[in-house]
Amino acid sequence: MTKFHKQSLSPELRDLACSIGEAAKKEGLDFFDTIFEVVDHETLNAAAAYHGFPNRYPHWRWGMHYDRLAKTYRYGLSTIYELVINTNPSYAYLLDSNPLVLQKTVMAHVYGHVDFFKNNYWFSKTNRKMLDQMASHASSIRKIQEDIGQEEVERFIDYSLSLDNLIDIHSPFKRPVVSEAGEGQVTHPAKLQAKKYMDSYVNPKDVLAAKQQEIDNFRQQKKHFPVRPERDVLQFLLAHAPLSEWQKKVLDIIRTEAYYFAPQAQTKILNEGWASYWHSKIMTSVHPLEPSEIVDFCDLHAGVVAESGHNLNPYRLGIELLRYAKKRWDEGKFGIKYLSYDDPKQRRDHLIPTQLGASKIFEIRKWHNDVTFIDEFLDEDFCHEHKMFVYQYDPKQKKRVITSRDFGPIKQQLLDSITNLGQPIIEVTDGNYKNRGELLLCHRFAGEERSMEQAKQTLEALYHLWSRGVHIASQVAGKKVVLSFDGSEHHQDIGDAVVQEAS
Repeated sequence: MTKFHKQSLSPELRDLACSIGEAAKKEGLDFFDTIFEVVDHETLNAAAAYHGFPNRYPHWRWGMHYDRLAKTYRYGLSTIYELVINTNPSYAYLLDSNPLVLQKTVMAHVYGHVDFFKNNYWFSKTNRKMLDQMASHASSIRKIQEDIGQEEVERFIDYSLSLDNLIDIHSPFKRPVVSEAGEGQVTHPAKLQAKKYMDSYVNPKDVLAAKQQEIDNFRQQKKHFPVRPERDVLQFLLAHAPLSEWQKKVLDIIRTEAYYFAPQAQTKILNEGWASYWHSKIMTSVHPLEPSEIVDFCDLHAGVVAESGHNLNPYRLGIELLRYAKKRWDEGKFGIKYLSYDDPKQRRDHLIPTQLGASKIFEIRKWHNDVTFIDEFLDEDFCHEHKMFVYQYDPKQKKRVITSRDFGPIKQQLLDSITNLGQPIIEVTDGNYKNRGELLLCHRFAGEERSMEQAKQTLEALYHLWSRGVHIASQVAGKKVVLSFDGSEHHQDIGDAVVQEAS
């Protein structure tokens, strides 16, 4: 892995960073202090391989990422122009070979990202001091490698990293309704706590009956756990898998970092669209370019939002959908719903036109992630205007062909591709499957079958952490099946476990 070489901004770039930052603030952007550092392409590729954190723990996977980035840069297939991380203060890397017009554009783009990091709801639970925590994680893992051995620790990290998508991305925002305070005890946050002899006077009998029923259920289900499906599979493994202390420490580190990076995957389209929207506006109207730079800027911006083969370009979809929402608001075609209680027997929804325009898009930035953003604002007019379609690979023609231009399938496929970060929703349903101490998970089937190879790899990684047989109830070729791995062989049986249908 290459060494990290960075340099401070030149006086010219420092003045530009200040003036562009002031222009962004006048437009209403509110961002953390942002520190720009100029680096060469090797250093930028290395930082990107570590997901922006050069002080991250050592692992061969980061070296593999760097090798791929270095080769694509060497052969002119791709170039990283900037990298910004979600911390306070935020750090952004600028490529030293960028022309001045690109450095200006990147700075405006970065301020858009940092504004999004600071103000978007889905980033509100992230650790803004992650640089320090990453350094602590790296120190802990290096110490474990010294004590246990690098090969064994790396092998365990391999298995754990292959499961780092098995988390509940919404759990940081959930408020627990019931907590298991101990064996047979259930705490109700809404229930008044009273001394035992006063309990029947303070709390209604139906509340006490419900409490007793939950206690009885808890005791009855001790052999069948978890009590309810557990979507945070890594947390379940930390609590119940037969792991040594060093293994729990490593797995907890990987889980913590997975939750830190999750909002970036949840908001990729909106985040990149937001940053692109503001770099476009700032460079063309708020902080005008020199006349000699306009053509170069247009060429750069067109490259950013250009369609990229068969892959979705999040920059293009994000910026166009933001512009579309603003345009429709300005035309009074989008509105705000409110509930009318004029008739107490019937609640009615009314749509009130609004001319909030540009200010309203700040509400989009504040509350939405990619799923809610697309679900709320991508409509049939937008699909037709941008000539969207659904395509699939046709084995007969040996090429991808358009299968539909209808709005419904287009929006559904797009939403399916980004729901749960594009990963299958898998939950732990039984940690004592068939009373043998084996692990059963269920795939919440949503109409798309998963790769058998991917399922096998997941089972193998789970087995090395659980140390007993592991099973996943899923659906293959329209039939409910249970895929199993016993440590040596894979099995596929007709499902005798419930496959949950995604709602």
